[in-house]
Amino acid sequence: MSHTPVASVSGLAIRLPDGPVLLPETTAQIHAGQVTALMGASGSGKTTLLRALIGHLPPCAAVTGSLDVLGRTPHQLPAEELRTLRRTTVAYVGQDPGSALNPRMTARRLVAELAIDPGEEKVLELLAECRLPVDTGIAGRRPTALSGGQQRRVALARALARAPKLLLLDEPTAGLDNAVRDEIAQLLRHLAASRNLAVVIATHDPHLVETCADHTIRLTAKTPPLPHTRAGEPTIAATGADDHTVGDGIAAHTIDAFFRDGRRQRPVLRDVAFTAAPGSATAIIGPSGSGKTTLLRVMAGIHPTHTGHLALDGRPLASRVQRRTREQQRRIQLVPQDPLAALNPRHTVGQQLARPLRLHADLRKSVRPERVSELLAQVDLPAAYADRYPGELSGGQRQRVSIARALAAGPDILLCDEVTSALDAYTAASIMDLLTRLRAEHQMTLVVVSHEHHLVARYTDAVHVLEDGRIADNGLTAVILERFGDRNLTGDHDQTRPCS
Repeated sequence: MSHTPVASVSGLAIRLPDGPVLLPETTAQIHAGQVTALMGASGSGKTTLLRALIGHLPPCAAVTGSLDVLGRTPHQLPAEELRTLRRTTVAYVGQDPGSALNPRMTARRLVAELAIDPGEEKVLELLAECRLPVDTGIAGRRPTALSGGQQRRVALARALARAPKLLLLDEPTAGLDNAVRDEIAQLLRHLAASRNLAVVIATHDPHLVETCADHTIRLTAKTPPLPHTRAGEPTIAATGADDHTVGDGIAAHTIDAFFRDGRRQRPVLRDVAFTAAPGSATAIIGPSGSGKTTLLRVMAGIHPTHTGHLALDGRPLASRVQRRTREQQRRIQLVPQDPLAALNPRHTVGQQLARPLRLHADLRKSVRPERVSELLAQVDLPAAYADRYPGELSGGQRQRVSIARALAAGPDILLCDEVTSALDAYTAASIMDLLTRLRAEHQMTLVVVSHEHHLVARYTDAVHVLEDGRIADNGLTAVILERFGDRNLTGDHDQTRPCS
């Protein structure tokens, strides 16, 4: 292994003029053949450092200190040289790699598009190297027919197709079950050693770091303390909460759901029944690819390719959100796993929180800014964040904005898809504390998809277990977790199932 670092930073600090510090002063060296982990609380600058290494910073960002990637300073390169650097030397896989995959292209075409050698044999070798089962025909599937773990591996194969010297991964295990996390850790170790590749991962996952990292860079956010709601203060989840009418909850009966894969339909849910009583906290758990996210999307009305029946307060609920009444739309809100894809990058946080207030709250325009500030306080973000854009926030901060936007509608039912997967342990517990408080004060029903079983055990009343697209069991949380144990709930079914 060469002693000359592939990349180095010395006293590097990045901030917006008259704005927040995106990266506190940092010094580090990154070597070939090693896995380097970036750790720190949400907002500490992990993603910003990754972006600095590929020269992707806000145009107005003030940069001090030095940054070197194989003798070049990425953010100072002319546009054509920067494109060449990204094509030949540095590869980046973001927090939600699935959103960057063209849904109309097969896995084979997605990898061949960037490969130095786009031949069939080489492409299949890359997919196999990333632990994808090429003998199952997976190369011919589109992203929508892949699980979250499979999408991550396809994105990784695309990155490796360029034969980079530096591979950057942002939260590579977020939202994955333990078995798949271990596979990713083993894969990263293998890639670093076999390719003499410098791998940098930004992560909140201490197990991943312990398993595969050679050394760790810990970042500390230097920002003012965030405001917290004082005990006894009213929460702001539901506008017009005094008029809140609590119904009989949400239910799904005999649900069969599918994904379209070209002209074929691939089953993902089979004869699923689900209920969540008013004011309850219900978890949906199971291996990656078992259909958990699909079930949430069915209840939210945004996965219409299904049969069966939905009910709200015992009355039929349309399968498509567009066919639901405005009141039904308000009452059921979804917080997706990836807030970056859900938030409009061209609108400020304040504009995005104001929209559901216009649609669902009877508020004068003059008082909306105050309500926006209250919503931000509810998710532990300063009121000043209303003027920021999503690209100026960390992954954890974007997730809190996404939650605040859902709360702005004053929902009765909040569907949360892995909302803590990209957060550090302290922030994850804070988010769950927040959701628990809101549930208690407004009798709000909480439905949570999660692989974090310690959070499920602490914060939910009931559990539904999905396996192979079917409900394997359901009941009280403590009983179900003890009955199944981690071995059954985290087995890697990622190899044969569509996206969860």
